[in-house]
Amino acid sequence: MVSRRGLLIAGAAGGAVALTPAGWAVAGPRPAPPLDPRDIPKYVTPLPLPRAMPRDLGGPDADEYAVAVRQFRQQVLPRSLPPTTVWGFGSAAHPGSFRYPGPTIEARAGRPVRVTWLNQLLDRRGRHLPHLLPVDPTLHWANPAGGDEGRDHAGHFRRTPGPYLGPVPLVVHLHGGHNRQESDGHPEAWYLPNCRDLPAGYARYGSSYREFGDRYADYRGTRWSPGAATVEYANDQRATALWYHDHALGLTRLTMYAGPIGLYLLRGGAADLPPGVLPGAATGPAGGSARGHHEIPLVIQDRSFTADGSLRYPASRAEFDGRPGRYVPETDVSPIWHPAVFADTIVVNGRTWPVLEVERRRYRFRLLNGCNSRFLLLSVAAHPTARPARPAVPFWQLGSDGGFLPAPVRLGKLPLGGGSRVDAVVDFSDVPAGTELYLVNEGPDGLSGGPGADLEPADPHTTGQVLKLVVTEASGPDRSVPPDQLDLPSSRPLGPAERVRRLSLNETMSTSPGAGPVAALLGTVDRAGRAVPLRWNAPVTETPRLHGTEVWEFHNFTPFAHPIHLHQVQFELAGRGPTGQQPPSPAERGWLDTVAVLPGEVTRIKARFDLPGRFAWHCHLLEHEDNEMMRPYDVVPSGGAATGDGGISAEGSSGLGLAGMAALGAAALGAGMLHGARDPGSTSVG
Repeated sequence: MVSRRGLLIAGAAGGAVALTPAGWAVAGPRPAPPLDPRDIPKYVTPLPLPRAMPRDLGGPDADEYAVAVRQFRQQVLPRSLPPTTVWGFGSAAHPGSFRYPGPTIEARAGRPVRVTWLNQLLDRRGRHLPHLLPVDPTLHWANPAGGDEGRDHAGHFRRTPGPYLGPVPLVVHLHGGHNRQESDGHPEAWYLPNCRDLPAGYARYGSSYREFGDRYADYRGTRWSPGAATVEYANDQRATALWYHDHALGLTRLTMYAGPIGLYLLRGGAADLPPGVLPGAATGPAGGSARGHHEIPLVIQDRSFTADGSLRYPASRAEFDGRPGRYVPETDVSPIWHPAVFADTIVVNGRTWPVLEVERRRYRFRLLNGCNSRFLLLSVAAHPTARPARPAVPFWQLGSDGGFLPAPVRLGKLPLGGGSRVDAVVDFSDVPAGTELYLVNEGPDGLSGGPGADLEPADPHTTGQVLKLVVTEASGPDRSVPPDQLDLPSSRPLGPAERVRRLSLNETMSTSPGAGPVAALLGTVDRAGRAVPLRWNAPVTETPRLHGTEVWEFHNFTPFAHPIHLHQVQFELAGRGPTGQQPPSPAERGWLDTVAVLPGEVTRIKARFDLPGRFAWHCHLLEHEDNEMMRPYDVVPSGGAATGDGGISAEGSSGLGLAGMAALGAAALGAGMLHGARDPGSTSVG
């Protein structure tokens, strides 16, 4: 069996700081030995619920927030162990609101939300704080040290450099949001904190920051200030759970690992259910304790720690030995970047292995996989370590990334890819009081090969356990509707597609023997079925027409599954399998913004692009996203420039129908990843 692929965390890095007033802190790195996850007590900390984000203003046309990211210390490990230095979001006007994960933004369908996102990664004297984790400056990344000419490019070095220690870029993306381009959190629209000690020659912001700032000023009359960006979320989409996180070019894996993420719950509208139909809060807005609440957000992540409580992330491609500056020999491999990172401890809502008391009634769980690289396979079991796990109670999945499914789906085991969300009801009504149950994970401790792959499940003593559930007597009647009796809001499916784009998922290996991957890339598929890998800064090849509907075919030329995320749109899964013609499972028939693309298969999605401008699509394995597995796409006006990938519209069809596309798909999979192809293409709908 393939077990963990040698990609378990082996490095120690990070810093610990002392808490100062208003959530500010001063950096002070203190390397320490790794903390063995088996020495971390389990199920001694009650599960906390994310608090609601304090709102600054609520005018006639929008809710307004000023939200900052700061550095502070939080008790992530049990209280018998040291606190952890993290980054997190909070209201700039409410110092006590800063948490990891950040407070939840509660939004209403049809009512816009305006947020000023502030980069306040500063000490109390206004000087910049370095990143908590090792930043590889050799990647194609934000690169503020490159100045205005070299930003958003790879650094150039004569010898292997150490980690970047300058001010940290930040830009916030609302994952799953349907928003204008200037509010999308583009990877090159980052900005540094407004620090007093900016090194000479550094770029203060990314190459797209001023353009998008000018667009927002033209739209709303508000100019962006240094160290900040103001955006507007229209909330003109179906009720669902979104989430916000950093998206700065080449840094997402590190900054998200450090802590600044948060949920964004969009409620109401025609695509929601009336209050009381689903389990919900019994005692007002969530804040701290889960007691009395029957809608439970679960932000699931994996993290590793050092003995002093610091976050631990690999500091080099070689096994880290505790001495900074020791890297692999000079090769074509970036010295710090890893193909994937699988931490050894599970964290839920910012606490390691917490415990949740549940009454004998129904609960609504809003689940998010916030791991860097890990696919989860969850079930509620009676025993924490028995494998294969036997589900004790089922999940009733009601919704996916973009809202409710056509009908509830009963599942014993719930798959959850990186960045994906699931809305599910679990019914404890028939479970005797005093019963102890466990939310367990059987996803692998390594890159997933998809269903049927010969991979060991996660370590049942550590990463195979997520949460303990202790059943108590019900404190009152449960008036929610049983999930199998729910009539979920319907939605109109997308119409016919006018174009099919054939896109590739690729991996580039090092020329040095045994050095492993250099990068993961996206690209196109040429007319001969060969992959054409492309980097982030290659010319744009995906240019859908404004208000057009397209099918995108993802041909996976790698041996692993990848969660692929498109900004701006929610899409339908049209098919899977060797030719992409196998229908989706019932749990995948809702709206998605992130889809698991399995190895050796073609995954077909259908999307309508109704907002003009520049957006991104990428792998949500964060280590891949940060090293070239991300591409821009442009939504162009009707009658605009022709597609850059040689696509053929339905009107200009060459007569290639579905059978022809299937044959090409099979040929592409048989060809493997071939380099040197120069003729990317897409096909008509037939």
